[in-house]
Amino acid sequence: MESPSNASAPCGFLLQGFSEFPHLRPALFLVLLGVHLATLSGNLLILVSVISVPTRPPMLLFLCQLSAIEFCYTLVVVPRCLADLAMPIQGRGSPISYLGCAVQMQMFVALGGTECFLLAAMAYDRYVAICHPLRYGALVTPGLCGRLALACCLGGLAVSVGLTVAVFHLPFCGSCLLVHFFCDITALLHRACTRSYMDELPLLGACMVLLLLPSMLILTSYGAIVSALHRLRSPEGRRKAASTCASHLAVTFLHYGCATYMYVRPKYTYAPRRDRTLALVYTNVTPLLYPLIYSLRNREIAAAIRRVLGRLRSGRSG
Repeated sequence: MESPSNASAPCGFLLQGFSEFPHLRPALFLVLLGVHLATLSGNLLILVSVISVPTRPPMLLFLCQLSAIEFCYTLVVVPRCLADLAMPIQGRGSPISYLGCAVQMQMFVALGGTECFLLAAMAYDRYVAICHPLRYGALVTPGLCGRLALACCLGGLAVSVGLTVAVFHLPFCGSCLLVHFFCDITALLHRACTRSYMDELPLLGACMVLLLLPSMLILTSYGAIVSALHRLRSPEGRRKAASTCASHLAVTFLHYGCATYMYVRPKYTYAPRRDRTLALVYTNVTPLLYPLIYSLRNREIAAAIRRVLGRLRSGRSG
């Protein structure tokens, strides 16, 4: 493998992963494997539960797409990390091709960006349900949900392709070692030769589109929701309306909070080992929390899950 000592495109990178902690690798592998299997099982259970519902309201359709995104999101990063932890340590890190690194980063950004847009679409759904309940069926139709879901996917894909092309057009020099367990944007920018603010503009533009624009739509929707709740005279009505937003707000804060802290900051603040630890949390722990939040807070999801689990138990007993 060539070492990109000059300002040229490397033929590949080395993912350091957690090779500097050989004694912790077996325990870390077991923990990540358990979390990964739990995450896949939780999201798969939500997908099966939603599909089993005869008549699915729009919010369940959005939840189904969210679970599908989280299911794929963890598959992009975690299996490679588990494989590297299971293999003997080879030199400074595990090799990954230039193309493989670009594809992994593009898919990671595409899925994360799609989720950003989807959370904004879900906020609009909650806005219509609370502020215009009598017109909800006419405004939020299955056709509209389908178009919003497609727009979220296309938006995330477009931004991810543009960002990936911009990042991999940067000259990489020095060591080809990425102090990370996957091809994250911050790790790649840390290895870029240029020290100008210009190499940060693609990431800044992507953050504007993926974080700022959807967050403004979410804040606008919830501003209208808060105003509508203040006009409700019944405390029980307020409580019921607020509870329908609780799970969405929790997931939104988790997703946007992690993404904002990781990517909306200057390049000189990047700390590879700290960023790697934080990435380990937001690529493993937060996807595990999403199914738990929705299964506990959403009555329709909880009821659908109980029906599916009941069928499984009855099938085993039979």
